[in-house]
Amino acid sequence: MKKITKVIEMIKYNLKTLVLFELLFKICTIFLCTPFFLRIFNWIMQIRGYQYLTLENIPSFFLHPLTFFLILLLILLMTAYTVFDITTLIVILDSSYQKQKIKMTTAIHFSLKKCRNIIHLQNLPIAFLVLFLIPFLPIGISSNFISSLSIPEFILEYIIKNKVLLPLMIFLLCILTIILLHWMYSIHYFVLENCNFKEARKKSKELGKHKHLKDGFTLIFIQLVNVFLYIFFLLLGITILLFINNAFPYELLLKSFTTTFIASFITITSLLVAVLATPISYAGISVMYYFHKEEKKEKIKHIAGEKKDTTQENKKIKKGIVLICILALLVGTIFMYRIYDGQIVLPKTETNIEITAHRGASKEYPENTMRAFKGAKEMDADWIELDVQETKEGKIIVIHDSNLKRTTGVNKHVWELTYEEIKNLDAGSFMKEEFKNEKIPLLEEVVTFAKENNIKLNIELKPTGKEKDFEKKVIELIKEAKYEKNCVLASQNYSVLENSKKINKEITTLYVMSFAYGDITKLEAADHFSIEASSITENLVNKIHQENKQIYAWTINSEETMQKMIDLKVDNIITDNITLAKKVIEKNKETNFFEAYIKWIENFL
Repeated sequence: MKKITKVIEMIKYNLKTLVLFELLFKICTIFLCTPFFLRIFNWIMQIRGYQYLTLENIPSFFLHPLTFFLILLLILLMTAYTVFDITTLIVILDSSYQKQKIKMTTAIHFSLKKCRNIIHLQNLPIAFLVLFLIPFLPIGISSNFISSLSIPEFILEYIIKNKVLLPLMIFLLCILTIILLHWMYSIHYFVLENCNFKEARKKSKELGKHKHLKDGFTLIFIQLVNVFLYIFFLLLGITILLFINNAFPYELLLKSFTTTFIASFITITSLLVAVLATPISYAGISVMYYFHKEEKKEKIKHIAGEKKDTTQENKKIKKGIVLICILALLVGTIFMYRIYDGQIVLPKTETNIEITAHRGASKEYPENTMRAFKGAKEMDADWIELDVQETKEGKIIVIHDSNLKRTTGVNKHVWELTYEEIKNLDAGSFMKEEFKNEKIPLLEEVVTFAKENNIKLNIELKPTGKEKDFEKKVIELIKEAKYEKNCVLASQNYSVLENSKKINKEITTLYVMSFAYGDITKLEAADHFSIEASSITENLVNKIHQENKQIYAWTINSEETMQKMIDLKVDNIITDNITLAKKVIEKNKETNFFEAYIKWIENFL
């Protein structure tokens, strides 16, 4: 409890400086530095003659010596920027520990002097700590842009379901956590005692000796207290809002004022949490650093701040803040009152996003089977996504894996068996016993079913290198059924799309990409793009739409990611959870801004 109290004291003492610096740093990160770093990366691509990056050309791009050298320089620049954030916080918090006020400009001056030391060879490992170790460990002590990256949903699902990868991932995270806890005070030694990073790591390990686990739990506890207070005040505000709305259903002015106040409260609280999350975390590390130094009777070196009477200045600032809040509440109340009274009707969200059933209704039924495709139709999906491969004698069957073991228990590859040997295999029991004897269908069966039920097909060709005229056979099947206008041919191999266009220019192609960066519209054989959700950005969607092409987002099973894709205006959501996708899309069609806000509050409670 003593440590928590000290953390609060350190945050409060130079609160204005901390908030101002972190707010400016985050603004610079979003609007200046991140675009700047991306521009440098694009420049590197331009030098190397790459207009876009996909999984197919990434190895040749990154393994070139020139790319490798330039990326190292970019990493060094990003390291310096991130270390600048951390060192500035440490300088401000060190002044707070000494009960000294410090200006933001003074803290920045000290921090910039420290950041110059990063260019020394012995200090380069600090990049591993600030860019790759801290951001990817879930203990909330990083505010840099790297931490905004996320592991794609389909990879996470695959890891969780894999009996080997999940323990391996947990083991790796444990190792990284142990390294982080050993290095936790290294930046303090680097900043406050002018140690090189190698010496700083050694001293950090020694300082926390036999206390690393306890320090880790202390840091996590500080984060939990921070989150708890945020949730507490958030719930308190929402509860008051709901109470007022229910107790005074006809008092429009009171409801408008309350809604405005709570909306402002939520916005300000969220902003403060975002701004103060990193300072609070580093305040916790600083407190443990000072406490350990005192326990070991080591001399504590400080950076000098400045003493100044800021009483009058603070009073003026407080008056200004109060006046701005009153004006904001007045304007917001008038706006909300006019919404309640029907004077302002906010436009409803229009969305024409279609839903694709990934391998059929694969959440409820065995993937890539007729039962899964019938389920997709029953759930009113717009499209069915399916995978096709070629058997030994050249039949086109519907299956995802090239090996039959996962779905049928037979450890043979598709190309090793004829359809006669495959057609009686049990492709349903792997999911549930009730689906026993569900069969692997032929593509022509699925096309016939789709045509009879007016559902479109996203046919992904998965070549193994054993096929002969693979694309031609698939296209002929579709043409014979006269269903080519309701099908797209998809593949993760761009050459498959090129071959398909050579066979039939009119066939619609879809390039499936796990990663996409740059101007992918230059890929002329691709009519549309199917991209893993974590690679989809507003700029990418706009670029694709400007070329009159569509973007499919895969494979999305969470409401949060679905909503993000809707906001980005993708054309098609590929999902295992058709029911959830329809629910989220319908909710966006039916609600206006104000209704969505109230529904969010109700869902939160």
